[in-house]
Amino acid sequence: MSKRLGLNIGGRHFDVDVEESFAPFLEQQMKNDFNMEGSNDLKILLQAYVRKSHTLFLQEQKIEEIVKKIEI
Repeated sequence: MSKRLGLNIGGRHFDVDVEESFAPFLEQQMKNDFNMEGSNDLKILLQAYVRKSHTLFLQEQKIEEIVKKIEI
């Protein structure tokens, strides 16, 4: 089953269908990053993308550290 989440960016409405188990997490993240009631400009979207990419970068660094410790 899936759930539909919507967001307004640059005056246009976009819907995404995600797995129901993932939807609460994504919805909370979207609330943290975007104005869910109004429109968001492209700058806000880019900032959110950069923040999430940085988080992923840090997670991958941490995983690599853990793997190196395990291999020793």
